[in-house]
Amino acid sequence: MTKYKALIGLEMHCEISETKTKVFSTAENSYNDIPNSNIRPVDMAFPGTLPVVNKEAVRKALMASLILNCKQPEYIYFERKNYYYPDLPKGFQITQETKPTPVGIYGKLSYECNDEIKTVRVNNIHLEEDAASSTHHEDTTTINYNRAGVPLLELVTEPDFHSADEAVAFLETMRSIYQYAGISEADSKKGQIRCDVNVSIMEEGLDAADPKNWGTKVEIKNVNSFGGVRDAINYEINRQIEAKEDGTYEKMEQQTRRFDEESGTTIYMRSKVDAIDYKYFVEPNIPKFKLDKSWLEEIKSSIPPLASERKEKYINDYNITPRDAKILVKEKPLADYFEETISLGANPQSVANWLNSIILGHINKMELSIKELFLTPKMLKGLIDLVEGNKISIKQAKEVLTKALEEEKDPVKLVSELGITQITDEKELTSIIDEVISENQPQLEAYKKNPKLFDYFVGQVMKKTRGKANPALTAKILKQELEKN
Repeated sequence: MTKYKALIGLEMHCEISETKTKVFSTAENSYNDIPNSNIRPVDMAFPGTLPVVNKEAVRKALMASLILNCKQPEYIYFERKNYYYPDLPKGFQITQETKPTPVGIYGKLSYECNDEIKTVRVNNIHLEEDAASSTHHEDTTTINYNRAGVPLLELVTEPDFHSADEAVAFLETMRSIYQYAGISEADSKKGQIRCDVNVSIMEEGLDAADPKNWGTKVEIKNVNSFGGVRDAINYEINRQIEAKEDGTYEKMEQQTRRFDEESGTTIYMRSKVDAIDYKYFVEPNIPKFKLDKSWLEEIKSSIPPLASERKEKYINDYNITPRDAKILVKEKPLADYFEETISLGANPQSVANWLNSIILGHINKMELSIKELFLTPKMLKGLIDLVEGNKISIKQAKEVLTKALEEEKDPVKLVSELGITQITDEKELTSIIDEVISENQPQLEAYKKNPKLFDYFVGQVMKKTRGKANPALTAKILKQELEKN
């Protein structure tokens, strides 16, 4: 059977959420559940209204360009991309095309996938305004213009990915870059990230650098989650391989498809033999302006530590395991929570252990973000102090934390309410241990021949104290008392 290689390119759209206003109007740039509340006349294309460029949106777009090692233009232009759709009130979108140069071209970015470092080429990244959002009902379509005019970054890669894992790893890396750099929340639940995926296949062994060897490109539009990207790519690769094997691939036209989440399949939308003519021309109401090199240097120097830098810091400065550090830095809010907790004096590895186990499990199960979590860093630090001060055992702490998360209660107060503080008084424990030994004479005789019965006595102490006996201290005193007998 012939082996095939996939060629995958991405067009990642991410809303710039960290600006006060939209990209060309004074409307508030924030997520709002109330439809059509964040709008101004410019967003609705009322006659006589003119766009004004949001400098902060341009700054953040240039920051992304610099992080991606792109070439920046001498002048900033905006253009009109002309097409009609109900969610585009002007009948055109203000955007940037490759000529004149957008905010960045010909960059590259290294990312990690399955413990390997990969590099992808970036064709371009450009700044544009987002369209409104449409909701299709059974017999009606409603349009929410809150999203119209929101600053949007579109990043276009070369077809340098060869698997769904690589594509998703890159998208996750970009999401963290946008978050850490303060460019966007990059929250897919708020519709801030969308992705178009281009997939083709070619026979393995042929030169992938030569476009003549590439197969027919299929574009999958508006995939709204990283899990959807993974499923869409895997389905499309298998679909195209089947077409190769049954001889229908050569007849397959360049096309646009959509991903259906329910069935996990891609569905044909339209042929895309020729590129649509958008009749681009320079936006006449926004004069071009020259980029000051000193401003670019200022933007470059303001780039904060990104996920990779924080990961190295956690491993080298806090002695966190590489696995834990990788999980902690995956999303900035989690890393911020971690750093706030250790700033209160908590042991870094202890914080990592609790975050990466019970807490992450809880927020994933409940579909929460760490920002929505009831448990504050101060509360977590208090629980860790109880464990490390031998007030409660790890087992008790796990039970308390699970209950605290479910009931949204301070775990330290819950420990007090439940009365589960550990017994750490040596005299009290010695007395209890003596009782246990006295009540288990046959086992004592057996222990003299089989020291493995030590665990039996530990269990009896725990049973008598209802799990309150400090495990380490119990083991120490029990060993002493058994030796005496």
